[in-house]
Amino acid sequence: MSEFDADASRFPRSGPGPGDADSGERSGPGGSSASRMVPVVAFHRRELDLILRIYGQRVASGEWRDYAIDHLKDRAVFSIFRRASEMPLFRVEKVPKNARRQGAYAVVGTGGTVLKRGSDLAQVLKVFEKKRHLSVV
Repeated sequence: MSEFDADASRFPRSGPGPGDADSGERSGPGGSSASRMVPVVAFHRRELDLILRIYGQRVASGEWRDYAIDHLKDRAVFSIFRRASEMPLFRVEKVPKNARRQGAYAVVGTGGTVLKRGSDLAQVLKVFEKKRHLSVV
């Protein structure tokens, strides 16, 4: 036995090797690791593009400075901050279980008040559009 064979025998193999038959049994007490994974709600790429487009405009104007994304078991939250040390100014939440009732998306203000809710994220994010003021000429 060479020194390389001795080193290899100290470490267990991961998975079946050549010539081994897969018996179909999973190692460990809970079955496969995939069955133990908890599903997490997350924003898709298109949803993040919509949110980050508005976020970038407000950062460029100096209104917002920081954000945080949380992926929880029942919801995904995009929090918007004026400063990192403060409470979030707004939260854009995605709650799939509310999709049939009120809509999966909501914009929540500082005090927890729901500013807008719906099933189309682009429509919900219109709450961030600046109002145009009319002036007399």
